Amino acid sequence: YLLDKSDKYDSRDVERLQQDDKWIENYLIWRHDVVDDTLKMIDESFQWRKEYTVNDLSESVLPKWLFEIGALFLHGYDKEGYKLFWFKVKHHTRDPKQQLDKKKLVAFWLEHYAKRDHGKPLTVVFDMAETGISHIDLDFVRFIVNCFTDYYPNFLTKIVIFEMPWIMNAAFKIVKGWLGPDAISMLKFTNKSDIQEYISGEYLPPHMGGTDSFKYSYPPLVDDDFQTPLCENGPITNEDEHESKEELDADTKEMGELNEAQNQKKMNSIEHISKSEETDKTEVKPKYAKKALTTFKGPLLHISPAEELYFGSKETGEKKCLIVLTNVTKNVVAFKVRTTAPEKYRVKPSNSSCEPGTSLDIIVSLHGGFSASLQDRFLIMAAEMDQSSGAGAPELTQFWKDVPRTKVMEHRLRCHVIESSKPSSLTLKDNSFNVPAKTNEDLHIQLTRLLQINKRLDEQMNRCLWFQQLSVVLSLLSVTVAAFCFYLAYAQRS
Repeated sequence: YLLDKSDKYDSRDVERLQQDDKWIENYLIWRHDVVDDTLKMIDESFQWRKEYTVNDLSESVLPKWLFEIGALFLHGYDKEGYKLFWFKVKHHTRDPKQQLDKKKLVAFWLEHYAKRDHGKPLTVVFDMAETGISHIDLDFVRFIVNCFTDYYPNFLTKIVIFEMPWIMNAAFKIVKGWLGPDAISMLKFTNKSDIQEYISGEYLPPHMGGTDSFKYSYPPLVDDDFQTPLCENGPITNEDEHESKEELDADTKEMGELNEAQNQKKMNSIEHISKSEETDKTEVKPKYAKKALTTFKGPLLHISPAEELYFGSKETGEKKCLIVLTNVTKNVVAFKVRTTAPEKYRVKPSNSSCEPGTSLDIIVSLHGGFSASLQDRFLIMAAEMDQSSGAGAPELTQFWKDVPRTKVMEHRLRCHVIESSKPSSLTLKDNSFNVPAKTNEDLHIQLTRLLQINKRLDEQMNRCLWFQQLSVVLSLLSVTVAAFCFYLAYAQRS
């Protein structure tokens, strides 16, 4: 293919082909590991990428009005955690003069997301509310379908079509003919009564039966970009100017006490539980406790909690959450924490490293005057460092500039607001480090640590059992060889 069509490919795509195993794996998966079909797909997609100058698409080369109308954008997640790619069909009208620019806008969004969230699939939502015959554009629909079936491999999870007018049924019968059997199974026709089977109400606008107050506007690009907090103390806002130096020093002291506590054994920390604490524990909703104690087991870090950070409402006043990172590699792992709302949160530490086999606590706290939102997200990024590399601030800054994107582990956490007055999960009260009595938060943290210690002991036990079994096999083998040698010696004497 390269010899015959080298002038039809972008050299940057060919270079990436030789370096990015994940990209090739996605092509193979999408073509069911049939190598010839995979090569044909790569050939077609590479020619298309050069024709549409995909590697050079940016906001500056596309007409600004395309972004302003809000027909295409990325926002929110479905129930499986996949990013939502919205097509507001009512904003689209057929116009041959604009068709190429509109197609390039689709390619821009897909490439923009593919580079930012390498290898993460999308859920496409066709919002067909308030549409009619004037919005039918089969050529544009076919282009969108081809993007997912031919040009972006293994990039589609499902296509959710909301309130398709009956007049478009004939048109979608034609669309089904363009889709393969795998893609047809991904079509989900929905209305207001059943769309929440796929997307929760927090990411659905009111006309779909949801509660998402999001209003599209441009600029900037609407894609829930994660931003690194300005510093570990967070940005200074008008609502926080009243915070005194003593308050910040108290936070520093809390961190020191916490790190000191990490170095002590806590096996006897939950021997005595008061009667009132037991009562509080039984009143906490079980589903919260279950989620709080789950652990995401990544290749570099184990992260607890696995899915959600629990903050209290304004009435409960719970302003802090704890994230526990455990390095499961043999090297130092650098990490940094980003958030979609850096103006609201402090993250301590937000950019640091974790030694092999150790655990580290990250405290996420809200500024005074702010409250957590279901729309807020946190992104934990991690990558292995060389043993010779330093772990200071300059070394970490340079490390994140140089590390390849393919070497970075990413994990997202959602925010959850607890309306109950009882503390739950890994939520920390403002004075939780200073009170002498054990609180539910302390017990949850200690129980989480015990679970992690238990997991490590299980792994060590499994290794011991494996060595024991190997020793038994070798011993039996030695006995067998010795018996055979004695038998040979006896036979020769006879």
